[in-house]
This record gives sequence, C-alpha cells and structure tokens, in this order.
Amino acid sequence: MRCLIVGVGAIGSLVGSKLAEAGHEVTLVGRPGYVNAVRTHGVGWEEEGERDYVTGVKAVTHVAHSGLLAQEPFDLIVFTMKAYDTPEAASQVAPLIERGIPLLLLQNGVGGEESVRDVLDRVDLYSAVITLPVEVVEPGVIRLTKSRGGLGVAPTEAGQSVRNLVRAFRKAGFDVAACDDYRAMKWSKLLLNMLGNASPAILDMPPDQVFAHPGLFNLERAAFQEAVKVMQALGLRPVALPGYPVPLLAWGICNLPECLLRPIFQRIIVAGRGGKMPSLYIDLVRRKARSEVEFLNGAVVKYAREAGVAVPANEALYAVLIGIVRDEKAWDDYRGQPERLLEAVAANCQRARLC
Repeated sequence: MRCLIVGVGAIGSLVGSKLAEAGHEVTLVGRPGYVNAVRTHGVGWEEEGERDYVTGVKAVTHVAHSGLLAQEPFDLIVFTMKAYDTPEAASQVAPLIERGIPLLLLQNGVGGEESVRDVLDRVDLYSAVITLPVEVVEPGVIRLTKSRGGLGVAPTEAGQSVRNLVRAFRKAGFDVAACDDYRAMKWSKLLLNMLGNASPAILDMPPDQVFAHPGLFNLERAAFQEAVKVMQALGLRPVALPGYPVPLLAWGICNLPECLLRPIFQRIIVAGRGGKMPSLYIDLVRRKARSEVEFLNGAVVKYAREAGVAVPANEALYAVLIGIVRDEKAWDDYRGQPERLLEAVAANCQRARLC
C-alpha cells in the first residue's frame, strides 16, 4: 500500500513508521523541522533510554511539493492533524481525492468528518481513533508511553468496508477494532479524551491532583455524564475501544459511588496516559490560536443545544478554556485556583436555573 500521511505529529509518526516497517510505502507531510529530521535519520523511536530509527519513509512539507499531486499513485491518505486544521488539509488533498483515493481521518474529537465533507464534495471517507498514548520527544522522535491500546476503524457511509484497513493495520502490529458506527466510535473516544483534560489545562494541575480534589472530581464526573446524555439523545451508545471497555466505564461513572470511582479514574485515566499532561494543556502552553476543546467539550455543547439537553458543566469548561485560548480571559486567574473554576461552573448552573 502506498500511503500519504498528512499533518504528522506523534500519531502520524507512530502510524507511518509502523506501516513502513510492515513494508508499505509511506510519505509523511509535516513541518520543516520535522521533515528535516526525518530526511536525515528517519522516524525515531525512544524506549527505555534507547533510540532506534525507522528509515525508508519519505517526508515533505506540503502535499504540493516534490510532485506528489502529479506523480505519486497513492492508495490511501491519512489525516492525523488536530481537528481544527482539517479544512485546510482537505483543501490541499482535493486533487488526489478527485482521483478516487480514499481518506482515513484519524484524530480526536467530534466533527472532523463533517469538516472534511464541507470542503470535499465527493470523498471516500473512513474514520479512525487511537487509544495508544504517544508523545513527541523532539522533531522526528516519538515515545510510546504505554503499550495498551490500539486503533478503532469505521466506515462513514453505508456499503463501505473497512476489512482492508483492519488487515493492513493489524499486520503493522496494531490491535484494531472494527466499529459499525463511526459516530458512536468517535463519541466513545471523546468520553475518554474529556476525562482529566479541560480542568487540568485550565488549572495547570496534573490530572491526579484534579481527581483528588472533591469539587473538581465532581465536575469531571458531571461533564462526563452530560456527554453520555447527549450521546443518548443522538441515539448513540458507547462502544469498546482497544484497551478501554468504554461502555463499562460509562456505566460506572454514571452509577458508582465516588469512593469506588476514584481508584478507577486513577488507574484507567491517569495511568493510561503514562504520566503525560493532557492535550488541551499542551495546546495552551504552546499558545496556539485554536484548541481541540472546540471538538471535545465544545462538541458536547454544540450537539446538546441541537438536542435540547442541558450541559452546564461542559458549557463552563468550554467557555473558560476557549476564553483563555482567545486571550479573552487571563490564564493566571485560574492556574492553581480550583475555586475560581468551580465558581464559574456554579454561576453557569445558576444562569441555567439548574442548581
């Protein structure tokens, strides 16, 4: 298989390098520093202080570079960028999509598939999620922090088959789950991504400290429960993903007492991330002008309004975090100050007449 991976960071490097090792022809599209590093050494893997490199991959800074649009006969395009960069990437690959090359969208959040279709009228689109925690050590070098997890893959239209995709990723060494409904799959991953993400980012606190705080723990639980209610309103049910029994987790968070839930949060969420700070925090530190919160808590708010479901916890988390991203709120007003965030949630509940 000849594969073009666009928007390469940690996830794109992981997927691309494993496909290359399995014998596929891989071209990676990334930033100049990344491309220079990969052209020099290959994609680096760091594990237990040792570093190895996967060579034999191509790397370019733009889809239009190096004759890709005119010459390369790709069999698959994979998007691994942040969800907010999807429309621009879709525009870049439009000439390839017009030739009938299928597109696999592998990213967090809800709404990416719709963003693709807003740009590309006719696209053979597939959806995927990843539950393996991987991080960038330096440009072109990644570290897989935990081995538990894998890929979920699903069609986005009736009549599509993911059989070949599942086979290719399994041969590349991934644990793969084939899902029937991409929306249920993406919302199930959203449930995992939400836990210990927005609150730690806003407060500049590690997830374990957030879960240890009674008020913040209840906020995390409330936001999760709201997302489950929105799923139900949309006619969706959580589905199991590699390494994560999401239906059981959702049932527990919605029904178990706090004393039993805390150890689950620590074991599944904190330990599952391998000690990493959450993605929304990383975006804030890098002072990015956009944030994945638009496609996480923001997606819960968007679909809740359409379904007529009240989600005050998610509304407050989204409003505060996106306000910080847009420089409408001062991050220092919330860092290390849980009560400020809890006050914002309480005020939102009051406005909604829910408390």
